[in-house]
Amino acid sequence: MVTKEQAEKRIEELRKEIRRHNYLYYVLNKPEISDAEYDRLMNELKELESKFPELITPDSPTQRVGAEPAEQFETVRHVKPMLSLDTAMEEEEIKKFDERVKRELGVSEVEYVAEPKLDGLSVELIYDHGKLVRGSTRGDGINGENVTENIKTIRAVPLVLRSSEEKIPDMLAVRGEVIMHINDFEELNKKLIERGEQPMANPRNAAAGSLRRLDPRETAERPLDIFFYEILRVEGYGGIDTQWKALQSLKKWGLKINSLAKKCKDIEDAIEY
Repeated sequence: MVTKEQAEKRIEELRKEIRRHNYLYYVLNKPEISDAEYDRLMNELKELESKFPELITPDSPTQRVGAEPAEQFETVRHVKPMLSLDTAMEEEEIKKFDERVKRELGVSEVEYVAEPKLDGLSVELIYDHGKLVRGSTRGDGINGENVTENIKTIRAVPLVLRSSEEKIPDMLAVRGEVIMHINDFEELNKKLIERGEQPMANPRNAAAGSLRRLDPRETAERPLDIFFYEILRVEGYGGIDTQWKALQSLKKWGLKINSLAKKCKDIEDAIEY
């Protein structure tokens, strides 16, 4: 017979181990165990929590799905306006931008960070002392929809930030892009057609529509992924003075960044990218 004290200790061990494997799989893309072994850890955790429900916490890996369907999404204000990204299609436009930046900063050379622009749904996530407390859509850039329970169902989203490599900030607001990979989109449409349902128009619409389902259990069934690329606000943590440092901190906290991101020595390097 397992005592409550023994269960509490084992539950904490399992949560820590599962979070570590989530980081290895989703952020580093270097899994150490098989899916079957991962499922065994999750099943053991679920069994212990079912025997001792008083030990269940909102940030447990078992609590990604479970909220009741919502009647509508609450409107929330972003901690910082989520502005749309400017587009420059011609090389000359990019070079003019570089000249403006140098002039404003009073420097002769500027390093850039380049990464692919993903076509999905922009979201804001807020962590309070390392725990995910809110997730919202971009909306009009000032206000968005509170989709926290749906965000939690995305396996690549950490419910708790990692603290082994980097100090956890008191408050962290980050911006990311929720997407659906093309192969997952095609597989989803295949299933929808087999069920006699209307297929999705494109991966972007599929990602946006999946995240905005009123029932989180439906969102959990959709193959969503996420990549983070901007720190909107950070409190209780210093030293992030460049975009490259921001990306490295995000990665150390367990927030998935695009592996194709590159630090470019100048605008020519960025254009070549």
